[in-house]
Amino acid sequence: MQISLYGAASSMLTRGLKNLDAILDKAVASAEARKFDPAVLLSARLAPDMFPLLRQVQIACDFGKGTMARLAGVENPKFEDTETSFADLKARIAKTLAFVASIKEADFAGAEDRDITIQIPSQTLQFKGLPYFALYAIPNFHFHMTTAYAILRHNGVDLGKRDYIGQA
Repeated sequence: MQISLYGAASSMLTRGLKNLDAILDKAVASAEARKFDPAVLLSARLAPDMFPLLRQVQIACDFGKGTMARLAGVENPKFEDTETSFADLKARIAKTLAFVASIKEADFAGAEDRDITIQIPSQTLQFKGLPYFALYAIPNFHFHMTTAYAILRHNGVDLGKRDYIGQA
């Protein structure tokens, strides 16, 4: 069996984003069951120098849409970071999922060897498509998803590995 870059990217990102959406639902339900405002969790973080939950979810979405856009060679849509609630974050995830679904396999023609340049504050990163996907985009996507999961788990939300990886 051979897997395509498109198949790997679209399926991994879609599954991860859907699982993140479900994790946020569990966070809200947990807070309500324990009788505190779920919004408290949005500013929770694992360490003082790490981003809070809200930003972790935003960045996971950014990697979801950015990965698909860059590999397809299309404009990466700009999502303003204006979310202030779980409902806002869920809307961002939905918008990201819609964008991921809008990219078709034909859009990935030549993606493995596509030149990808990313400007981050301290430097310019340059990749070919396949190393970008495997060594930068997916690890970053999972880092921010894992951190969001860990923040919620640390704050008492009843989550397990199946919530993160989803149903087989």
